Amino acid sequence: MVEKRLLLIDGNSVAFKAFYALYTALGTFTNSEGLHTTAIYGFNTMLETMLKTVKPTHALVAFDAGKTTFRTKMYDDYKGGRPKTAPELSEQFPYVKELLEHRGIQTYELPNFEADDIIGTLAKQAGEQGFTTTIVTGDRDLTQLADDHTTVAISKKGVSDVEHYTPAYVQETMGVTPAQIIDIKGLQGDNSDNYPGVTGVGPKRAVDLISKYGSVEGVYDHIDEITAKKLKEHLIADHEQALLSKTLATIKRDAPVTKQVADLVYEGDNHDELVDFYRRMNFKKFLAQMGDGGEPLTDTAELKPITFTTLTADNCDQLPDFSAGCDFYLEMDGDNYHLADFVGFVIGTDQHWWVSRDVSLLAQAPLKGLLESADVAKQVFDAKRTYVGLNRLGVTLAGVDGDLLLCSYLLNTYDNSNDLGQVAHEHGDEQVALDEDVYGKGAKRAIPTDDQVLFSHLARKAQAIADLRPKLLTELKENDQDQLYRDIELPMSFVLARMEVAGITVDASELEAMGSKFTEQLAEIEQTIYNEAGEEFNIGSPKQLGHILFEKMGLPVIKKTKTGYSTAVGVLEKLASDAPIAENILRYRKIAKIQSTYVEGLLKVIHPKDQKVHTRYLQTLTQTGRLSSVDPNLQNIPVRTEEGRAIRKAFIPRHDGWQIFSSDYSQIELRVLAHMSHDANMQEAFREGEDIHAATARRIFKMGPDEEVTPNIRRQAKAVNFGIVYGISDFGLSQNIGISRKQAKAFIDTYFQEYPGVKDYMDRMVQQAHEMGYVETIAHRRRYLPDINSRNFNQRSFAERTAMNTPIQGSAADIIKIAMIQMEDAIKDLQATMLLQVHDELIFEAPAEEIETLSKLVPSVMDSAIKLEIPLKVESHYGPTWYDAK
Repeated sequence: MVEKRLLLIDGNSVAFKAFYALYTALGTFTNSEGLHTTAIYGFNTMLETMLKTVKPTHALVAFDAGKTTFRTKMYDDYKGGRPKTAPELSEQFPYVKELLEHRGIQTYELPNFEADDIIGTLAKQAGEQGFTTTIVTGDRDLTQLADDHTTVAISKKGVSDVEHYTPAYVQETMGVTPAQIIDIKGLQGDNSDNYPGVTGVGPKRAVDLISKYGSVEGVYDHIDEITAKKLKEHLIADHEQALLSKTLATIKRDAPVTKQVADLVYEGDNHDELVDFYRRMNFKKFLAQMGDGGEPLTDTAELKPITFTTLTADNCDQLPDFSAGCDFYLEMDGDNYHLADFVGFVIGTDQHWWVSRDVSLLAQAPLKGLLESADVAKQVFDAKRTYVGLNRLGVTLAGVDGDLLLCSYLLNTYDNSNDLGQVAHEHGDEQVALDEDVYGKGAKRAIPTDDQVLFSHLARKAQAIADLRPKLLTELKENDQDQLYRDIELPMSFVLARMEVAGITVDASELEAMGSKFTEQLAEIEQTIYNEAGEEFNIGSPKQLGHILFEKMGLPVIKKTKTGYSTAVGVLEKLASDAPIAENILRYRKIAKIQSTYVEGLLKVIHPKDQKVHTRYLQTLTQTGRLSSVDPNLQNIPVRTEEGRAIRKAFIPRHDGWQIFSSDYSQIELRVLAHMSHDANMQEAFREGEDIHAATARRIFKMGPDEEVTPNIRRQAKAVNFGIVYGISDFGLSQNIGISRKQAKAFIDTYFQEYPGVKDYMDRMVQQAHEMGYVETIAHRRRYLPDINSRNFNQRSFAERTAMNTPIQGSAADIIKIAMIQMEDAIKDLQATMLLQVHDELIFEAPAEEIETLSKLVPSVMDSAIKLEIPLKVESHYGPTWYDAK
C-alpha cells in the first residue's frame, strides 16, 4: 500500500518569514517590471526543499482570510500590536498563490478563521485517515499540533533551514507536551498575538508551573499550594486572562473546512505555465533547475554560428581601419573590476570580430592608440567598468560614443542587473542570453577553458552591443531621454571612473589607534555590565541577555519573541532611562559595530600599493538615479555618534600640507519639492533664508512669531517635512516621532493646509502616473509603475507613494550629477581632485593654496547646476581630514 503523505503549509507565516529573512540577508528582489519578488522567491525555495524532503501525495497551503476572526470577537486587541504589513510584502501574495497554482498545489482560506485552524482541522482529519502529515510554518504556536502522525517543521534561519518538532522533540526542547503548549501560552501570554497571560509570568515560570500542575486549570486547582506571594496574587488577579489566553492560543481542530484531505491530491508542476511564471519573475535559478524548460534554451548547439579571428601579437597589424567606429568588450572575472582577473576582449564591427585572451595587447600599438583616441567612436557595455579595467593595463579609454548598459537602464530602471545577457534577453537578443545561461554570470561564472568556446562567447556579446545600440537609442529619443543619456549619464560614468581610480587615502595607523581605543572602551563597558548584572555572560547572546535583564534583574518585559524575551534596540531604549545596564548594552553594541564594520572592515580594503580605498559606485542600481557605493560602502559611515564620525579622521589627503574640502547641498530634496510644487509658502521660506523645519513647525503647530521653536518641536517638523517627501503615512509618522496615529494624521492634514501646493503636486503626480504609467524627474529620468492601476489595494497604494516621491529624489540625483560633471571641468586646471560623492556632498583634496579658490568655485558650480524657482544652497568646510571638513 502506498504511504499517504500530506504537506500542509502556513502560507502567511512562510511568506512573511521568507520576505524578512531574504530582505535582511540579500535586500529586495524585483523583476523587470518592478514587482517585489523576495517573498515569492523565498517561498518557492522553501517549497523546493519540502517537496523533495516530504514527497507528498497530498498538499495544501492555507492562508488567513482577513484580520477579523472569531478570536478578535473574543478579544478586541488580539494581534492588535502588530505593525501593518509592509506594502512590498502585501503586493506579493497574489503571485505566491499563482505560483502554487502552477506547482499543482491547492490553496484555501476560510472567513472568520486563521490558517492555523484550517491546518489543525485537516491535520486531525488526516491522522484519522492514516496519513503522515508534515506542517510547515514559521510560527511555533503550531507545535501544539505535533503528534504520532504529525510533524511540525519550523523554519529557523532563512526559509530552507527547518527544525522538525515531534512530540518527543517538543518535550525535549520546550519541557512540556505539545498539548500543554496552549497552557504555557495561557500563563505567559503572547506578545506577537497581543494577548496578556498572567502578569509577571515569563516562559521559564510558565513551564515550571505547567510541568508541575499539568494545565492552567491544574494550576488554579492547586492555587493554595503556591507559596510565592507575588506570583499567587498575580495568578488570582489574572485568572480570567489566563483562561482567555489559553482559549485564544488553542488551534481549532473542528473548523468548518469544506475541503476533504482526499481532495488535496498533489498534481505536480504544470511545466509550461511554471516556466512562463519563472520568466516573468526573472527567476533564473529556478529556470536553470528545470533543464530544458530553462531560459529558454541551454544547448550550445542551438546557438547560431558567429565568425571571429583570434588576435595575437603576430597579426595585430592586420586589424582593419576602425576610424568609422567599433564595438569593444573587455571581459573580467568578478564584480569588483578593480581587482578582478582579466579573461579576454573582443573588438570589431558586425562585419567581423577580433578576439583574444591576451589583454597585454591592449597596452600596445595599434590597440592602445585606438582605445585612447577621442576621434574613434566606440560602443561598449558598462563604460565605467571598461575604463577602470583598461586603466589597470595602462590604457586611458576615450571616445566612447555609446554604453548599452546605460541605455537599457534609462529605458527601464528596473533592468539593473549589470549583465549583458540579461539586457540582451530583455531587448529580444536571445543569443547572448542563451550563451550566458550556459556559462553563468558574476561570481559564479564558469570561464570556458576552450579558446574557441570563449571567443565565440565574447564575439556574441560584441554582436549584441552592435545589434541593440540603434534600437535602444531610438527608444531613448522617443522617450525624450537622449539628452539625459548624452549629457548626464554617459559623461557621469567617466567622472565616476576617474574618482574610483583616484581613490581616497586612508591612514591605517589612525584606524589601528581607534581600534585599540574601541577595544579598551568595549572592555570597560563589558566589565561595567558584568558588575551591574552580578555575573559574567555573553553580551552578544539575546537568550543570556534576556535571562539577566528580565529574570535575574526583574526589569519589566517590554516585548517577547517566539524564543523568549526581545532585547532589540527599541526595547533597550525604553529600559535605559531606569536601568543603566540597558544604556551600557546599547553603547556596547554601537561601538562593537563600528569596530567590526568600519575599523576592521576598512583596514581589510586599503590597497597595499597606494594606501587608498577605491570604492565602486553603482550607477545603474536605484530606480531614482541615486548613486550607491560598495567595496567599501563609504556613504554609510555613521555621522550621528561621535564614535562613528571619528572614522572620518582616518581619511586624509594624499600629500602632506593638503586639505580635505567638502561641499554639500542644504535640504536639496525640500528645495526640489518647493520648485516642483510651486508652493508659495514653502518657496517664501527658502527665499527668505528661513530654517525650513522651524518655519514648518510654526505652521503646523500654529505658533506665534514670538514663540520659541524648541529642538523637539523642530525635530517633529523635520520628520513631517522629510516624511512628506517619502510619501509617509500617518502610521509611519507616528512610529518615527512617537505620537499617536491620530496626532500624526492631524500633523499631515495641517501640513497640506499650510502648503497647499505640495498637496496639489502629490495629487498631480499620482494622476500622471495613472494616465502615463510612469513619472519623471527634471531631467526626464523615468520610473515606470506597473502596479499603478492594479486592482490590489496594497500594490496600487505603494505605486502611488512611489509616484509622489520619485520625481523629488530623482531630480535631486540629477542635480548633483550635473554638478559633478561641470565640477570636473571647472577644476581641470587645478591640482584639486574630486574624490567622493556621499549623498548630497562632494569631497575633494587640494593643496592649501587652492582652498580659497575652491571655497568660491565649488559652491558656484553646485548652485548653478540647474535653475530652480528658489535658490539652491551649498555649505562648505575644509580641514586636514574628512572629519575636520564637516
